Amino acid sequence: MKSTDKEETQSGLGRRSFLGGAALIGAAAWMGCGSPPSGEKLPVGPTTAPEGNTLKAGLVGCGGRGTGAAGNFLDAGPGLQIWAMADLFDDRLQRSRERLKAQRGVDVPDERCFTGFDAYRKLIDSGVDLVLLATPPHFRPEHFAAAVEARKHVFMEKPVAVDPAGVRSVIETGEKADAFNLSVVTGTQFRHQPSFIETYNRVQEGVIGDLLAARAYSLRGQLWYREPQPEWSEMEAMLRDWVNWIWLSGDHIVEQHIHGLDVVRWFMGSDPAKAVATGGRARRVTGDQYDFFQTDYELQNGTHIHSLCRQIDGCTNNISRWVVGTKGYTNCEDTVFGPDGTVIWKYEKEDDNSPYVQEHIDLVTAIRTGERVNEAKETAHSTLKAIMARMSAYTGQEVGWEQAMDSPMNLGPSQYAW
Repeated sequence: MKSTDKEETQSGLGRRSFLGGAALIGAAAWMGCGSPPSGEKLPVGPTTAPEGNTLKAGLVGCGGRGTGAAGNFLDAGPGLQIWAMADLFDDRLQRSRERLKAQRGVDVPDERCFTGFDAYRKLIDSGVDLVLLATPPHFRPEHFAAAVEARKHVFMEKPVAVDPAGVRSVIETGEKADAFNLSVVTGTQFRHQPSFIETYNRVQEGVIGDLLAARAYSLRGQLWYREPQPEWSEMEAMLRDWVNWIWLSGDHIVEQHIHGLDVVRWFMGSDPAKAVATGGRARRVTGDQYDFFQTDYELQNGTHIHSLCRQIDGCTNNISRWVVGTKGYTNCEDTVFGPDGTVIWKYEKEDDNSPYVQEHIDLVTAIRTGERVNEAKETAHSTLKAIMARMSAYTGQEVGWEQAMDSPMNLGPSQYAW
């Protein structure tokens, strides 16, 4: 097998009427932050961010997703600028820089391009108003803490941590962001997608009755990987192949499957009380993590959530999320079914923004209207939901929510060096 640069294309730049008054303020205040007040619907966000002073963003992590996030940010509305860029590796920074210049007309000067383990700090100090965090997830808690301490608004990709220590750090930093009146959006784009929001509202209205169970599937082929090169140190080899290493990605149940786990957690409205999981490794070419996981989550009320995720080529694929009630069920995305499978409601609108753009619209709207949004705690809890399943699968033991939250587990080296 040959290594591949698939990560540069799978989530790149292609992923992408102003609403006034109360609708806009409500969207900024509640978007992505869990359930609205009792009896109120979760509002859909505006279709573009309002005008305002120029917002200068710094991109930390210049791979495919980071470059894509930069483009999504620029698409969110007027007066938005990529001001600075940072990455561990100069070649990746330059590749991203060239793409943004060719495709977006963005020309970030040399003096605002930073590399190395401390590049994020230099970027934060370069005059940015907000930061876009798209490095391997291991670095997210430290980078988020530095950005908030410097009073910067934050967009950070999911997951927000790879271990319980990181989850607790993100929750604490999220509380500081509230105290500093900062807005934080966390890359869980389905919470910003109108079709998901309207489906969620139907479920909250009781259209499928009392909720009985949920399923979350992420069955897909192998992701990209990099084989180590003779000139690379072990640290560099891991960092360039980060998606396959537990301490950097959290394993794919955390790094990828968090989307499905977050959606069913959002719809069900509860963290799991405990998890029992199995898994194994059969085909992975590099790294130290599993190929597949199966998890049974149990909520406090005894309701169960079934989770499957797998990354092996040549198998049946299924990326979906389902919630089942006493009167029907839903795919969470755009359709509600009756008990016999007949469609009883369907989202029909076809001209919505890309959810990858919409989450940036909601962030910029929150910043410019002063109606803050802060998704840090919500996504930290969804991240822990994935981590507790990984802990169970690795150990063969049942893992409780408080047990996972209180765990001293802190993955990765104590200091970074090549």
